[in-house]
Amino acid sequence: MALAFTFPGQGSQAPGMGRDLAAAFPAARELFEEVDETLKQKLSKLMFEGPPEDLTLTANAQPALMAMSLAVIRVLEKEGNFALKDRVALVAGHSLGEYAALAAAGTFDVPTAARLLRLRGEAMQKATPPGTGAMAALLGAEFDQAREICAAAATDPETGKREVVEVANDNGGGQIVISGHVAAVDRAIEKAKEAGVKRAMKLPVSAPFHCALMAPAAEAMAEALERATMHIPAVAVVANVSAAKATDPAEIRELLVRQVTGTVRWRESVLAMAAMGCDRFVEVGSGKVLTGLMKRLAPEAKAEAVGTPADIESFLKSL
Repeated sequence: MALAFTFPGQGSQAPGMGRDLAAAFPAARELFEEVDETLKQKLSKLMFEGPPEDLTLTANAQPALMAMSLAVIRVLEKEGNFALKDRVALVAGHSLGEYAALAAAGTFDVPTAARLLRLRGEAMQKATPPGTGAMAALLGAEFDQAREICAAAATDPETGKREVVEVANDNGGGQIVISGHVAAVDRAIEKAKEAGVKRAMKLPVSAPFHCALMAPAAEAMAEALERATMHIPAVAVVANVSAAKATDPAEIRELLVRQVTGTVRWRESVLAMAAMGCDRFVEVGSGKVLTGLMKRLAPEAKAEAVGTPADIESFLKSL
């Protein structure tokens, strides 16, 4: 079986994440301590205990989810003698998960990934004034249909003014997320309902991610990534914005900058990995969101999540 490792994005965080790992494995504890030290914050305490509203803040959730995923990788390496470069064909991550994927493959070291994601979270939060942007889920919509809805909703019919509303995530299985100015997102929701989309609803997020309104955050990330030390990944990453393999650090840097304002092409990324021969997908870290999507996108492939000591044990036994 050809193995692909996938890494979850925002929304997969939950209080208690990583606590069992830290209790069971010194390697996980060391990883969490390394992130705490880098960020000068007890992020691990926030992960283990909450409160949920603090953990959900973008600037905390992004490095926390990365830490959780990399703690699992560290335990697999130390306890299971698992070498990513020998066992895994491809890696990919959903939005911030792409940084975890790249860190797992050795492009970034852990402190660099933690600092980049803290900055990314803060920059994305600051990119738009509070209350000016929104995101919505269109369930039962396809990508091209959602793009047409966004194009039709971008113009305010009363003023003729154009606003931003774009497809932020193409998650597959009829699950599309759109992002942009509040009024334009509201118009898109109405147009989606008129078009017979099964369900269209606003999401409880703090900023309009993955659309043109994130341009200031993309600039901040371009500067930070220019300064960051990057290595050729031991395993190719399938990038969000291209849905294609990347191994060149200069190209990866550019793709990560584009990712801030670009569509997360998750459906195409999964189909590309399956087309390249991957038939076992392991979601590494917190939750099972990507595993659920995987079952719809590549039903013939094996999909599983590895995030607890029991998961790690059964995964290592299965090799």
